[in-house]
Amino acid sequence: MMKRVLYITLFFLTQLIGAQSVFDKGNEHYRNGNYNEAIAAYESIIKGKKESCDLYFNLANAYYKLDQVGPAIYYYEKALQISPNDKDIQNNLKFAKSKTIDDIKEIPKVGFEKFIQNITSSFHSDTWAKIAVGFSVLFLLFFIGYYFSETTLSKRIYFIGLFIVPFLLLLSVLAAWFEESQDQKERPAIVFAEKTTVLNEPRNNATEAFILHEGTKVFVLESLDQWKKIQLTDESEGWILSEAIKELK
Repeated sequence: MMKRVLYITLFFLTQLIGAQSVFDKGNEHYRNGNYNEAIAAYESIIKGKKESCDLYFNLANAYYKLDQVGPAIYYYEKALQISPNDKDIQNNLKFAKSKTIDDIKEIPKVGFEKFIQNITSSFHSDTWAKIAVGFSVLFLLFFIGYYFSETTLSKRIYFIGLFIVPFLLLLSVLAAWFEESQDQKERPAIVFAEKTTVLNEPRNNATEAFILHEGTKVFVLESLDQWKKIQLTDESEGWILSEAIKELK
């Protein structure tokens, strides 16, 4: 039994060290201006079912250097999914989007749901879950402090904390649930085709709805055979060939 655990541990350590070595090699290629080689190194790590914010960010930068807008935006968006508040990723994504052709207006969402989303989107659902765990530990510490406290003032402080912390715990759990539900509801994708026609129906001879170009972000509503129904940020809808886009999730 111990041998098996040791072998498994050594296997994962070897995989981790190997991935880090390839990542470092990719970074070296990037510094030397060998962007295609850097991309090959980074993508080999992704094919090994490994991901990280730095990996996606560096891969996006390499594609950006080659002026491949679609893949660059795609991997910046992937990096943002892991680290939504990273300013470097946000800034580089803006530069990449400035190179896109389509000028899609965004219809602002209003109402209570949008208000809640503005608050909860500050963190990923996993981060909210970790915050909830932190409040759980804090509640336990307040309970222990209240139980063993010997002064009236400290007991009052711990007692107040025993009311406030559960409330914060509940809010963080609800935020995690809301973010998770929003994440499952949305199916964002990036157009990879240099130019593609969006149709009004999922068939080749259907009438044209509009034209999209590489790098535009869309949201998948449903799928049918080789077609996907998409919606833009201005709420325009249409059917596009599945091969023309790449989903972010």
